[in-house]
Amino acid sequence: MYTEIVKIIEGGLVNDKEKVINYATVLADNLESQGELSLAKRIRSTLSKKRGTLTSLDSFSTKPVDSESRMDIVEVTSPQIEPQQVILSKYSQDAIHSFVESYAHRDVLLKSGLDVSNSLLLYGPPGCGKTTVAQYISSVTGLPLVTARLDGLVSSLLGSTAKNIRKIFDYASRRECILFLDEFDVIAKLRDDKNELGELKRVVNSLIQNIDAFSNDSILIAATNHHELLDPAIWRRFTTIVSLEKPQKGEIERLLTILLTDKENNFMGNERKLNGVIDALLGFSHSDIKTVTFNAIREVILSGRSSLTNCDILKSIFFYKNHAIENEDDLIEYLLKNGVTHKEINDSLAIPLRRIQGISKNLDRKEL
Repeated sequence: MYTEIVKIIEGGLVNDKEKVINYATVLADNLESQGELSLAKRIRSTLSKKRGTLTSLDSFSTKPVDSESRMDIVEVTSPQIEPQQVILSKYSQDAIHSFVESYAHRDVLLKSGLDVSNSLLLYGPPGCGKTTVAQYISSVTGLPLVTARLDGLVSSLLGSTAKNIRKIFDYASRRECILFLDEFDVIAKLRDDKNELGELKRVVNSLIQNIDAFSNDSILIAATNHHELLDPAIWRRFTTIVSLEKPQKGEIERLLTILLTDKENNFMGNERKLNGVIDALLGFSHSDIKTVTFNAIREVILSGRSSLTNCDILKSIFFYKNHAIENEDDLIEYLLKNGVTHKEINDSLAIPLRRIQGISKNLDRKEL
C-alpha cells in the first residue's frame, strides 16, 4: 500500500496523470481487499470524475507574486465536492443552484438579451460554508479555483496592493476559471471610512475597475464575514448575493448524518437523543459542528470503544464552549438538561449514580 502512495505522489509531481490513475486504482483494490470499503469507494469516486484533471492546471503554472515579499498571491486547485457536502438552508441552496445554472446556460441568456450572472457575493458568520460553496461551484463547473491569498496580496507598500489586484485579475483572465476573493472586506472597504488613508480608497477604485473588466466566461466569487464594511459600489458589482447563516435544526441533522456515515452511534436513530444533541448544537456554525463531532469520535477511538454516544458528543460540545471542565457538577447538570439519562452518564463517565441523582434533584429544585 505504501508503494502505491509513493508512486501516486511521484506521478503528481511530474504531472503524469496516467501513473496517478493506475496506482490509485491499485491502491483502491488493495484497500478493498483489506476491508477498507469506505476509503476504497472514495478513491474510485474521485477517479471517476472527468473534471479537475492535473493537466487543466498547466496554464496556471506561473503564479503572480508580491514584488515586496515575493510571496505567491494566489493558490490554484481543482476541488471535488459532492452536492450532499453542501449543507445550506433551502433558499440559499436554491440561490446557489440558480447561479450555477445561469452560468451553465449563459449563451442562451445572452441570446435573450440578458446579462450573464457570473459574480457571486457570499456573506455570513465564520465557518458557515462560504469556502465550501466556492469549492462546490468549482467542482460542478469543472473550472479551476484560483484563490487570492490576502496575506500576500495586501502589501505594506499600499501602492503595491493595487498592483497585486491587477496581477491577480490578469492571471485569472488567462483561461476560464473561478476567481475566489476570500476575506473580501480587507480590500473592499467603504471609501468614506474616516479611519482609512487615501491610498486604500484608491485600492477599492482599482478593485472596482478590475471587477467591471472581468471576463463573462469566468466566475468571480467574493466572501466576507463583515458585509457591513463593504463599499456600496462593491455591492452593485455582484449579480447574485447570498447570505450563509448558521444551520438550523434540519440542516444540523443533515450535517450529522453525513459526518456520522459508517460511524456506530446510539442517537441518530433515537428521536429523543437526537433532538437533545441538535438543540445543544443550535447557534454553532457548520465548522464548529464538524469540530465537536470529530473531537467526540476521536475520544471514543482513543478510549477503545466502538460506538459514539449522545453523552460523548454533548461532553464535546460542553468542552468546546467552556474550553475546560473546571467543575464536573456543571458538566453533569449540562448533560441532564440535554436529555442524557442517569445511567448513560454513569456508563460514559464512570460517575457514581448517587452523585448524579443528587445533582438531578438539585436541578429539579432550581427549575421549580
